[in-house]
Amino acid sequence: MAVKIVRSLFILACIIMGVIWARYVTDQVSEYTLKPINPTPWLFVGGLVGGSIGALVLILLSLITQELFERISPAIVAIVLAMLMGYALGQYILMWFPGAEPNVRVFLIATLVLLFGFSGISLGLTRASNWESLIQAVHKRPVRFGTPKVVDTSVIIDGRVADICETGFLDGTLIVPRFVLRELQNIADSADVLRRAKGRRGLDILKAMQENSDKVFIMVVEDDYPDIREVDGKLLRLAKDYGAKVLTNDYNLNKVAQIEGVAVLNINDLANAIKPAVLPDEQMQVKILKEGKEAFQGVGYLDDGTMVVVDGGKEYIGRSVSVVVTSVLQTAAGRMIFGKLSGIVA
Repeated sequence: MAVKIVRSLFILACIIMGVIWARYVTDQVSEYTLKPINPTPWLFVGGLVGGSIGALVLILLSLITQELFERISPAIVAIVLAMLMGYALGQYILMWFPGAEPNVRVFLIATLVLLFGFSGISLGLTRASNWESLIQAVHKRPVRFGTPKVVDTSVIIDGRVADICETGFLDGTLIVPRFVLRELQNIADSADVLRRAKGRRGLDILKAMQENSDKVFIMVVEDDYPDIREVDGKLLRLAKDYGAKVLTNDYNLNKVAQIEGVAVLNINDLANAIKPAVLPDEQMQVKILKEGKEAFQGVGYLDDGTMVVVDGGKEYIGRSVSVVVTSVLQTAAGRMIFGKLSGIVA
C-alpha cells in the first residue's frame, strides 16, 4: 500500500512539473514573439508529458531486479564519484589561472570530467562485483584478515568444505570466480541425472554457506581470462593475482599448482591427515564386500572410507571378519591397509 501511495505521489509530482515547465515555455515564447499564447492547451500537454515520463521511469525501475541493482549500483557510484573528482580537479587548476578565457575553462573542465568519468565507468563495470562484495563484508561482519582461498568446482560439489568451515578450520574469505559458478550451473543443467544432482547440490551448499556461515565470507568475483581456455589455468592465474591459495580436492590441479608455485589446500590431504593412525599387528574388524585383485583376497572399507585388503578374505564376502594389520600404504588417492584374516566375527 505504501509503495502505491509513493508511486502515485511521484506521478502527481511529474504532472505538476510538466505543467510548470509548459507554463514557463509558453511565457518565454510569448515574450520572445510578442504574441500572446493561450497557455491552457499547452498546460494540458505539459501535464500529459510529465505524467508519461513519470510512468516510464516507474516501468524502467520495475524492470530492474534486486540482483541487477546490487550489481550496477557500485558502478553508478564509481562513475559519479569519478566525474565529481574531475570537476573538482578542474576547478582547482583554474584557481591558478584566474585570467583564463571562458571557452578554455569550459573545455578544461569538460575534458577532465569526461576522462575521469570514463575511468569510473571502466572501474565500475570491471570491478563491480569486488566492490559489491567489499560493501557486503563491511555491512555483514568485520573484515577478515589472512590469506584468501580460491575455491574450485570439485570442492563445492564435494560438500565437505561447508562442514570444515563450520568447525573453524577454514576462515577468512573464500573467492568464488564467476567462471566456476558457470561451470557449476552447466553441471546442474546436465542431461545426466547424477551430474545434475551433483551440480544442484553444489549450488545449494554454496548458497547455504553464503547465508548461514559466520566463519567465512563468500566473495564472488568477475575476473575472467579469455586467453586461457582451461578452468584450472584460470584458477591458478586468479590465485596469483589475488595472492590466494587454491582450495581443491582435484589431484591434477594440485600437482599443476605446486609446479607453478601456487599454495594449495587439498581437502583429501586433510581427510587423510586426520584419520586415526594404524600400526602393524593391530587388530580390527571389517566387513568383506568384494574380492580383491590377487588370489584369495577380499576387500572391505572402514567407516572413514579407508580400503582394507584382507589376505584370505575372498571366501567371506558379505561377512564381518577380524583382521591383523600387516602393512599400511599411503598414496596420493588415500590410504590402503593390508592385513591377514585372523578370525570370523559374523
